[in-house]
Amino acid sequence: MNVTDAIRSRRSIKRFTDRAVTRDDVERVIAAAALAPNHRLTEPWRFYVLGPEARHAYGLALGDRKARKLSNPEAIAALRQKVAAEHRALPCMIAAAMVTSDDPEVREEDYAAVMMAIQNLALAAVDLGLGTHIKTGAVMDTAAARQAVGVPDDQRIVAIINLGEPAEIPPPKTRHEGSEHTIWLP
Repeated sequence: MNVTDAIRSRRSIKRFTDRAVTRDDVERVIAAAALAPNHRLTEPWRFYVLGPEARHAYGLALGDRKARKLSNPEAIAALRQKVAAEHRALPCMIAAAMVTSDDPEVREEDYAAVMMAIQNLALAAVDLGLGTHIKTGAVMDTAAARQAVGVPDDQRIVAIINLGEPAEIPPPKTRHEGSEHTIWLP
């Protein structure tokens, strides 16, 4: 598959089949991720492949965050367990983290590099017939999420990538042409 076709085909996949993702496939998408451009060749990315127990623990952390809006203890417990079970059942979860730098300029460049690595990973997944759902959010800074992923203090979780064979592929969302966001300067 050529790159343009992969870009046009990539979707956020919400539901996956039960088919397991092979270690070879995981290694291939991570290898593609590690080819992303990165200023100063810092290679700031770190990838954590979460097994069933780690996915469950991460799901509990996310469930706790979602449950903050609830007041009923039974509803809170049910939501936590539901989210944790959904995460345990995912075929594969990869946490993309970055080594943090004290230098704000390097930190910003490294964050951009990790996001480019995640895009490479998503496009490589499309090429393998797999789909991804890239998740970001404040939950990644919680102690429970960091512990579930095993991220040390000198790293930041940038995104969680759910990976697997799509159970369904949603239609493309309407987007504006790139030319509508382009300014040509003299």
